[in-house]
Amino acid sequence: MGFGQNFSISGTIKDAKNGETVAGATVLLKEINKANSSNPYGFFSLSAPKGQYTLIFSYVGYKSISQQIVLDKNISLNIAFSSDENNLDEVEVTTKGGNENVKNTQMGTVSLDMTEIKKIPAFMGEVDVLKTIQLLPGVKNAGDGNTGFYVRGGGPDQNLILLDEAPIYNASHLMGFFSVFNGDAIKNVNLIKGGMPAQYGGRLSSVLDIQMKDGNNQNFEVDGGIGVIASRITLQGPIIKNKCSFIVSGRRTYIDVLAKPFIEKSDFKGTSYYFYDLNGKINYIINDKNRIFLSGYFGRDKFLFKSEEDKFSTKIPWGNASASLRWNHIFSSKLFANAALIFTNYDFSFIALDQDFEATIKSGITDYTAKYDLNYFPNSRHTLKTGFSYIFHTFVPTSVSAKQGSTVFDLGTTIKLYAQDAAIYISDDWDISQKIKLNTGLRFGNFTQVGPFNRYIKDFTGKVVDTISYTQGQVVANYNGLEPRISARYALNPSSSLKAAYTRNFQYIHLATISSVSLPTDVWMPSTELIKPQESNQYAIGYFKNFKENKFETSVEAYYKTMSNQIEYKEGAQPSDNVFDNPDNAFTYGKGWAYGAEFFVKKRTGKFTGWIGYTLSWTWRQFAEINYGQKFLAKYDRRHDASVVITYDPNKQWNFGMVWVYGTGNRGTLPNGFFIYEGSLSNDYGLRNSYQFIPYHRMDVNISYTPNRSKKMEKRRLVLIEKYKQEGNDTADIVLTKKWLRNFSNSFTLSVFNVYNRYNPYFIYLTRKGDFTNGSLTVGARQVSLFPILPSLTWNFKF
Repeated sequence: MGFGQNFSISGTIKDAKNGETVAGATVLLKEINKANSSNPYGFFSLSAPKGQYTLIFSYVGYKSISQQIVLDKNISLNIAFSSDENNLDEVEVTTKGGNENVKNTQMGTVSLDMTEIKKIPAFMGEVDVLKTIQLLPGVKNAGDGNTGFYVRGGGPDQNLILLDEAPIYNASHLMGFFSVFNGDAIKNVNLIKGGMPAQYGGRLSSVLDIQMKDGNNQNFEVDGGIGVIASRITLQGPIIKNKCSFIVSGRRTYIDVLAKPFIEKSDFKGTSYYFYDLNGKINYIINDKNRIFLSGYFGRDKFLFKSEEDKFSTKIPWGNASASLRWNHIFSSKLFANAALIFTNYDFSFIALDQDFEATIKSGITDYTAKYDLNYFPNSRHTLKTGFSYIFHTFVPTSVSAKQGSTVFDLGTTIKLYAQDAAIYISDDWDISQKIKLNTGLRFGNFTQVGPFNRYIKDFTGKVVDTISYTQGQVVANYNGLEPRISARYALNPSSSLKAAYTRNFQYIHLATISSVSLPTDVWMPSTELIKPQESNQYAIGYFKNFKENKFETSVEAYYKTMSNQIEYKEGAQPSDNVFDNPDNAFTYGKGWAYGAEFFVKKRTGKFTGWIGYTLSWTWRQFAEINYGQKFLAKYDRRHDASVVITYDPNKQWNFGMVWVYGTGNRGTLPNGFFIYEGSLSNDYGLRNSYQFIPYHRMDVNISYTPNRSKKMEKRRLVLIEKYKQEGNDTADIVLTKKWLRNFSNSFTLSVFNVYNRYNPYFIYLTRKGDFTNGSLTVGARQVSLFPILPSLTWNFKF
């Protein structure tokens, strides 16, 4: 039939129980084997010639929906999925798309549902999105107590982390022990580590796209949990049923409260630390074609120290804030739009008070973003995406101020750097034939550092001899670049395929760190006259195969990536060296490259689920001013990295989880020997990262128990109803009691971290005993480990 006789089916997919939209659900026209997926807002569109079809909707954890349709006109069809939870013991849950991993063009992409994440053992019972993705091949952690992650040879700053489309610049609490994401407020997690689509940009290595829940628009709901070091609570419900809903979620640690009695008589007296997170969201369905969302996040870490005896105190607060206002509009059955205004801020402060002397160090970054995206579905073979974005950045590199009494010391003005970051993109997901599918994209970015700005000119002694001043809005430096993206799939048969991808990325903002792990003192910098944009080119190939009707999912991917204009502090430079100087004078620049292979096996259905991942990789760096210009292995180079994740659900009451991880040891620089200089013993360090730590490995387990509440709760319900009747209470109280007790559920989770008490290295320090002048000197190395075996118990509740 001719193209003019094609018609489309479009609509929105949601959860019938709470009204949440469902992203990534598969929509299939069975007779012609044409499929598509719902977008992040639950919208889908599929075109086909005139005819009669069986339309099938499916997604993990829900009952599949099959509908007979006569397609002789454009059809609008909204779908509400029902949960399959009542039949978990009798049937295997239909999984998301079955063989989507084989059929689509995307490589290095993993989608995780929060239900799946919550079954995995968590450190101290705190469900952690970032710790979970570190269990996937190609993603490496930085060791115990750190949420920084490294993807295919890239650094922590080369990962774009989004929360409801707002970038999060520091995603960790407690110096990296926990992530900032409260699992109770999160709906979906999507990681892209290869073949990045054109709608994403600004980072070299990966995208971690996290969606918050929209809020239950059917019933009021309370979720919460009380753990060993933190508690959390989430409230959600309809403001106008089926039309407007809200969600508010909070989490706070009470380390400061629990530790206080133990440190009052120790050297840590006066020390206090805690962190908290707040998430909120409101969404309003104006009509079938328009919907608005307003979401926000605010989180803070606060470290305090106060000595009454010495009249000295320190305050160190840091954290993120973000807000997103988004508008979805459906122009037609083939055209979907999303407009967004986004605010993001990260700031760090160090404030020290010594009697009447005060010193302050500050750094941070603030973004204002406007973006517009269009999804166009012209026919069954093409899905087009296009859009643009504009970001205004304000950077505050490390700035120092000091005063004593009323006297303010002249340490220069607070340094602020300004930049404009614009991009436009287009991509097409093209079904060339049943066997060949191609995704092509092109992104163009333009980055401009603008004034006000002062460039200090120095002579050979380091003395400032001149200043070049730029006025507000004046161009200081400008960069732009084209970023082609292409990925292809060749279907060998319905259950296996070959894929290949090429991706070029530019990164215009940079994280300067003096540590190997992500810390709040790290400084974000724009591209300037001296700091050039980072550029990467990644090539990847892969083989994907499913077995036993998609019950088992397997893949092998190999990659090679080059990175230019990598940034490091010069030897001996410190972030606080910015007084009367430009921050970019402290850096040196080099290149990097990485290559490896990733192996993945996942069991996706049944009572036993989980995966095994293994990565073999090499990561290199080379800087003219570091390591005598010789190439060296990056600190987070890890030759072998493996993970095993298993969950077992024998019935509705019990759940068991186990994680085992293994990684070749991190790298560091230690002395090869010692020498005497001016009568003192000094270290003679070896080449950069020439020392390798012992391998890291650990096992964690958890057990969750959900009591069978039927008899107990029914008895309690009847007692309360009888009591209300005797007291003469109205029927509203009785109805509320019935509803509350009927919906109440709770569970207990026992987690054990590091089951076999492995002492994994955190760092190594050197010890010296004796005197080198009489030949009695002995030098030793000692390993510091963070966590022994750590059990924790968490009580979770919901009503």
